[in-house]
Order: sequence, then structure tokens, then C-alpha cells
Amino acid sequence: MQIRPAAALTGALIGMSALLLPTATAQATGRTTHHHTVTVAHRGASAYAPENTLAAVDAADDLGIDWVENDVQRTRDGELIVMHDTTLSRTTDVEQVFPDRAPWKISDFTLDEIEKLDAGSWFGPEFQGEAVPTLEEYMDRVSDNHQKLLLELKAPELYPGIERQTLRELRREGWLDHRHKRRLIVQSFNADAMRTVHRLRPDVKTGFLGTPAVADLPEYAEFSDQINPSYTTIDADYVSAVRSVDGAHGKPLEVYTWTVNDGPKAVSVAGMGVNGIITNKPDVIRDALDDAS
Repeated sequence: MQIRPAAALTGALIGMSALLLPTATAQATGRTTHHHTVTVAHRGASAYAPENTLAAVDAADDLGIDWVENDVQRTRDGELIVMHDTTLSRTTDVEQVFPDRAPWKISDFTLDEIEKLDAGSWFGPEFQGEAVPTLEEYMDRVSDNHQKLLLELKAPELYPGIERQTLRELRREGWLDHRHKRRLIVQSFNADAMRTVHRLRPDVKTGFLGTPAVADLPEYAEFSDQINPSYTTIDADYVSAVRSVDGAHGKPLEVYTWTVNDGPKAVSVAGMGVNGIITNKPDVIRDALDDAS
């Protein structure tokens, strides 16, 4: 994971011609892009390192991938952490460390307790001791790597006020200033959460996870800049319909689709006109799209 391929995808090229020269950012980082479809590392490069850990962020960086996606939830004592499931059991050793605490919900554990867990060994022995990161730690690593963040509020209905709390933490870490804000998208399956984010910070780019009916797209466009569906639910006509509607910031709605791990499938999906592909294998998808361009 130490070799950095020269070609990577950057969010700055959404909607631009595949023939454009590398941007100043790409030139500064040694990364170039040969087509317009952004590759996003799902939960980090989660095919190569334990998902939603700092190791997965670094694995994506080592592959030359600019965009990483994560999931944000809240502990019992009100701290924001990065984890996909609402329980700790699948990706940590919580059942061994706290055997009497079933069903091991994140919201039943303090940050101090969660920091005692091993979030890496389940994936492979070389990741033993990898921790569950706080959102602050995660953002710091993404910043250090000069990467970009697709942040998902996971199950926000379980955590009242998490929208405001997350925005407050993003602001404190500098992610809402002019420079960083262009490197951030906040998304959720929960439409009310995205409405709240847009109301609190209408300058932040937002995405709705799901496949709304075409007739309902104008409603979602009031608070979203993206519609981000599973690739199994879309076709070229649907993508075209989404792109024909202007989003919350007056630009055509974008489509970031998930979770595509096969090169030929990624080429097919990109041909539908999507703006981004979210994947566990960002190098495979990036390279397939480069070869097809």
C-alpha cells in the first residue's frame, strides 16, 4: 500500500470534460484525473483495511484516492465517533471486552469504553489494536492527507440534535471555512436530517441517500445537491431525470451511486452519467474508469 498511482479522481472535476488538464490541486498533490466520474472510498478503502478506521483512510490515500466516505454516530456520553453499524459487535471485540452488555449499541457505551475496543483484528491480524476513531480524529487524518470527505449521518433519528452537533464539530475543525467547505459533502438516508443540515448551514453541500421517485425530485432538491442511490436501483433514464433538476444551490443535482466494486460494472454505471461511484475497491474502479476513458 505504499505506491501511489499517478492517476486519481478529484471532486473538483465533477461535470467537467474528461479532456481537461489536471487542476492546480491535482498538480500540487501529484494526482491526475482522466475522466469526470469521481471515485469515493467507501468507509475508507475498506477492501484493504478495516472500515471506518484511520487505517482505511490511509489505505485510500496510499492508493491516490482523494475522496473518502464515513459514518457518524454518537456515544452515550455525547461524543461523535465513526462507525457504520448502530452496534459495536461486528467490527470490534466488544463481546469479549463487555460480554454482559448485549446488544452492544453504540448509544449504550461511553467514548472511554469504546476506546478500549479493538476495531482491527476482525479484519486481519496486521490491524490488531486499530481503534474506533472519533470524528475529530478522523477529520484530522483526512486533512493531514489532503483528502476530501463524504460524511454520512448514520441513523440520525437515534441521536436527536446530531445534525447541529456535527456541524459544530466540523466548524471547530475548520471544515466549514471557505477552503475546506469545497472538500465536504454531508449525506444521510434521513431526509429530515438533510433538511435540518441545509436549514442550519445552507452553504454546505448535501446529499440524500436513496432513490426517490422522479416526481418527488423537486421536493428533495429544495435541501439537497445530490441524490445518491444504490447502483442496483438506477438506469440512464433515472440519472438523466435527476440531472435535469436543479438542486439547493442552483446547479443540476448530482448522482453518487453505491456500492460498486467491479470494474466493468463501474464502467457501465459511469456510462449512465453518474457523477461519482462509491466503492470498497477505489483503485479497481478508478483504474477501470481510466482505462475506459
